[in-house]
Amino acid sequence: MPSSRRAAADGASQDWAAGPLVWIHAADAEQIAALIQLGLRAQAMRPDLRVLLTAAEAGDLPEKLPAGMRSEVLGDDQTGQVRAFLSRWQPRLCVWQFGHLRPTLLNAARSVGLPMLLIDADELGFQEHRLPWRRRSDRLMLGHFSAIFANSANVARTLVRNGADPDRVEVTGPLQEGGAALPCNEDDRADLSETLAIRPVWLAAMVQPDEFPTVIEAHRQALRVAHRLMLILVPNRPEDGAAMIASLRDQGLRHVVWSEGGLPEETTQVLVADTYGELGLWYRLAPLTFMGSSLTAGHGGRDPYEPAALGSAILYGPNVGRHLRAYSRFAKAGAARMVRDASSLSNAVLRMNAPDQAAAMAQAAWEVATEGAEVTDKVLEQIEDLLDRTGAGGPHADA
Repeated sequence: MPSSRRAAADGASQDWAAGPLVWIHAADAEQIAALIQLGLRAQAMRPDLRVLLTAAEAGDLPEKLPAGMRSEVLGDDQTGQVRAFLSRWQPRLCVWQFGHLRPTLLNAARSVGLPMLLIDADELGFQEHRLPWRRRSDRLMLGHFSAIFANSANVARTLVRNGADPDRVEVTGPLQEGGAALPCNEDDRADLSETLAIRPVWLAAMVQPDEFPTVIEAHRQALRVAHRLMLILVPNRPEDGAAMIASLRDQGLRHVVWSEGGLPEETTQVLVADTYGELGLWYRLAPLTFMGSSLTAGHGGRDPYEPAALGSAILYGPNVGRHLRAYSRFAKAGAARMVRDASSLSNAVLRMNAPDQAAAMAQAAWEVATEGAEVTDKVLEQIEDLLDRTGAGGPHADA
C-alpha cells in the first residue's frame, strides 16, 4: 500500500513508542481536523495510545501531525494490499468516518477480529458512486460495525434499511471540530486581570512580520478614539518580536515586553507577549482577539477554536484557507467577523469592545466551540469500551 507519508518502510518509525494503535479513516477530507482532535482526546485518556490516520488521497492528509500520530494513504481495495496493511499496522480498533466503505478491507478486518466503529454517517454516504448498495455483500458491510453514529434520524433509518442492526445505530449529530481550553499560569492571570480590569484590551495573536504594520496602524487609529485601549501583541514566533519592538520604539508607542518581565502600566499602549506557550493566558484576558497569519497570503490562518473556547470574540483576515470551514462556522453563528485592512480592523476593534457586543460574540463563539463535544464524547466512550474489551493482546495477538 504505497504512500509518500509512510513513517518508515515497515509502517512505524523506531522512535514511535510501542502501545495499542487506533486506526482512524477519513472519507471526507473536510473532517480531518475533527478526526485529529478525536485522536488527541483518545490519547489524553490513554497516553500510550498511537493513532494512524488514513485517507484515500495523499492531498487529503496534513503535512504535520501531533506526536503519537502517523498518516498513510489507503491503497486499492485488493486482498494483497489489505492483508499487508493490517499485518503492518496491527490496529487494535478501527474508526471509520462514513463514506467509501470497502468490502475487501472491512471483511478482512472482521476476519482478524478487529472492532470497528462507523461515525459521522450522513446522506452523502448513500450516493451511488460512494456505496453500491445493490449487492447483498455491500449491504452486509454495515453489520461489521460494533456501533454506528448517524448524523440524523433520516440517516439512521436509511442505514437500518440497508442492513445495519438498529440496536447498534445511534443518532448523535455530526462530528465537529471543537476546541479545548489552553492552560495558563493562574497567578499571572489573576495579577494581570486586576491590573487591566478597567482598561479596554484587544489581542492580536500569531501576527506575522508582514502584517504587523497593518495591526499597529489599526491600533493607532483606534487609540485616537479610545485613548486607554491596550493591545496585547503576540508575534507568530517569539524571535520575530525584536523587530516589532524596535518598530514600536521608533513610532513612539509606549510598550512593555513580557519576556523581559515587563508589566503593563496605566499608560502602556502595547504589551508584546513574545514567549511560547502562553496563549491561554492572553485569550483569557482579551474579550476580543484578532487571529493573525490571516491578513496576508501564504500563512493559512490559525485555529479559531483556541480563543473561542476561552470566551474571546474573533476577528480574522481573508487568508484562512487552512481553517476555512471553522471560520465559516463562527461567522455564520455571529461569533467572528472578517477584516481586510487597518481601517476595517480598527473599526471592528472599537465597535466590538463595547461590552454588550463583545459578550454576545464571545458567547456565540463559545457555543460553536463546544457544541460538538457531546458527539466526540460518545465516540470516545465507545473507543474506550472497545479497547478495554480487546485486552492487552489485541485482535492480532496470535497473528
